[in-house]
Amino acid sequence: MWAAMVRGGDFQNGLLHTDLDKGDSLVKYTLSGDGAGSIFTIDQTTGDIHALRSLDREEKPYYTLRAQAVDIDTNTPLEPESEFVIKVQDINDNEPKFLEGPYVASVPEMSPVGTYVTQVTATDADDPTYGNSARVVYSILHGQPYFSVDPKTGVIKTALPNMDREVKEEYQVLIQAKDMGGQLGGLAGTTIVNITLSDVNDNPPRFSKSFFHLRVPESSAVGSAIGRIKAHDLDIGRNAEVEYTIVPGDGGTVFDITTNEHNQEGIVILKRPLDYESKKAYTFKVEASNAHMDPRFQSFGAFKDTATVKINVLDVDEPPVFNKPSYVMDVYEDTPAGTIIGAVTAQDLDASSSPVRYSIDWRSDLDSYFDIDPVEGTISTNDLLDRETIAQHNISVVATKLNSPVLTSRVAVTVHVLDINEFPPELASPYETLVCENARLGQVIQTFGAKDKDVPSAGQQFSFRTPKEDMKNKNFTIRDFGNNTAGIVTKRVGFRRRLQEIYFLPVVIEDNGYPPKSSTGTLTIRVCGCQSDGSVLSCSAEAIFLPVGLSTGALIAILLCIVILLGIVVLYVSLRRQKKKETLMSSKEDIRDNVIHYDDEGGGEEDTHAFDMGTLRNPKVVKENLYRRDVKPEMKRSPKPPVSQDSADIRDFIHQRLVEHDLDNSAPPYDSLATYAYEGEGSVAESLSSIESIAVDLEEDYDYLRDWGPRFKTLAGIFGEQSETQSDSTNTENAH
Repeated sequence: MWAAMVRGGDFQNGLLHTDLDKGDSLVKYTLSGDGAGSIFTIDQTTGDIHALRSLDREEKPYYTLRAQAVDIDTNTPLEPESEFVIKVQDINDNEPKFLEGPYVASVPEMSPVGTYVTQVTATDADDPTYGNSARVVYSILHGQPYFSVDPKTGVIKTALPNMDREVKEEYQVLIQAKDMGGQLGGLAGTTIVNITLSDVNDNPPRFSKSFFHLRVPESSAVGSAIGRIKAHDLDIGRNAEVEYTIVPGDGGTVFDITTNEHNQEGIVILKRPLDYESKKAYTFKVEASNAHMDPRFQSFGAFKDTATVKINVLDVDEPPVFNKPSYVMDVYEDTPAGTIIGAVTAQDLDASSSPVRYSIDWRSDLDSYFDIDPVEGTISTNDLLDRETIAQHNISVVATKLNSPVLTSRVAVTVHVLDINEFPPELASPYETLVCENARLGQVIQTFGAKDKDVPSAGQQFSFRTPKEDMKNKNFTIRDFGNNTAGIVTKRVGFRRRLQEIYFLPVVIEDNGYPPKSSTGTLTIRVCGCQSDGSVLSCSAEAIFLPVGLSTGALIAILLCIVILLGIVVLYVSLRRQKKKETLMSSKEDIRDNVIHYDDEGGGEEDTHAFDMGTLRNPKVVKENLYRRDVKPEMKRSPKPPVSQDSADIRDFIHQRLVEHDLDNSAPPYDSLATYAYEGEGSVAESLSSIESIAVDLEEDYDYLRDWGPRFKTLAGIFGEQSETQSDSTNTENAH
């Protein structure tokens, strides 16, 4: 394989030769491959290779060709085909180029020396591996002394400190790139770099003047803008935003100042109404400062400015002013016409202080329900008001200056028609109150409230108290909580169902309406058995015997058994009473304390079979030693002397009673027997009543009651205590 080196540009010749060529012109040379015939050609006899045109390394750095020696007559190859490369040698024929130029960059103003700005890059098409053709060096042709460029890297930096944007904002720098290492004869290329200084907040706002004078009418509305001032800032954008504040002093409570975001002006705003008669001028200071401070420049000084603002108030003839923005009045329905329900007041605050006259705008009171005193401003009813028709009237009162009728002011007056209290309050619901047998003294056992049919219900107040006639109630009392509720409070302890199961407590409820109404309700309180923690066990005698947790069928079966048992007991008691009745009737002589009950209709005075009336009429047949059968006698009683049967007083009394019965139209329409005998004190038969049957109470042993079960335990205890008391008294008398 052969190789040849040629320089870029004009190619003169190259030579191919074989040892078989003796110079006798019997060998022919052939050429094939890249550019054969178009770029390169070969002399068939000598083997010289020639270039047909100039070569450019940047276009094609090398060519691969094949050559062969053949017989000139037969074209028979004398040697194998050989390959060789023609390499184009580089020369410095390309200058450096900035492919990305021109460049645009920015750097903050006031940056220190050496601050990075941007980097430029130039490209040389020559061979960087051969000589210095592609070695580039950078330099600044225009832009000093503000910026510098690194000769090897092309990095541009600031070269001057404290460059101020407000002095010069834009710079144009010319950068050169030269090959051959910058040596003489090297090729060069240039580019432009446009550098802009970006803004920083290095300037405070400044007022164009130190004193601003404003004038404003006293009639200016609150919240309106009354003037503008401005502080200028040389910075731009966010760094030029200004904040205005009023220094505390004369105008801080009357005026305010805000910033217009578009032009950074300070707008003075009225916070309170102005009154020329009260104060004619205000003077205060306004401070302007940057909203966004840069701490790097605080050492430059205070970044704010101050100016003085004076505001003169201009006098304006104003309408009257009401002392309230609106009025609300209340009046009860059916109030007589001419009743004053309220008043409005307006004044002329100008220096002239003109009198004020009042009137009602007829459009707000078409039916003329109200009237107003033109001088005093008192509003009165002009007709009867009905709440059910109109519950609220909205009228407009006009105040006019007497010496300037065109200056008027209005105020809204709302008149509420109140409902007359027609219904008394009552308990909110039928409360079911329970009190435990073990309730404590002063315990609140029920909280209750009240309701009223009158409207509106909102705002109603109820009071609760115990009636005067029930103030001495020793069981319960009423406690008013003051919030439309009250409670039932116990006044004692020891409630017992067996003594009293239900209590009734009256309560007086009164409302705050006009006129006030009251009523008396009754609270029912039921005594219940409770556990120690206050939980209710039962509230009636029947509930004690009710089983707990049984099914309905079981309850019915138990109730049927109880009914059968009760039937047997009733039948047994009836038989015993019948037997006892027959025993008593068999002894006709001892009838003093026997009361006979029977349902048979009597046969009149002729009926002597049912009872032997002769015993009552003839006291002589009464035996002296006859005693009561229901009480065990222990001492004998001496008989009392009989009363004469022929007493005139008794006879007259009986006759008078007979006449009264004969003339009584209300007497029953059947025969009846009225017997007037000699029973009572002084009678031989003595008294038929068991009351005072004996002069001294007889002792009776009631211990057998304890054997009858727990239901008779309390009864046995009561009679047992009485027996013990009688025994003690008897022993005491015997001792004396």
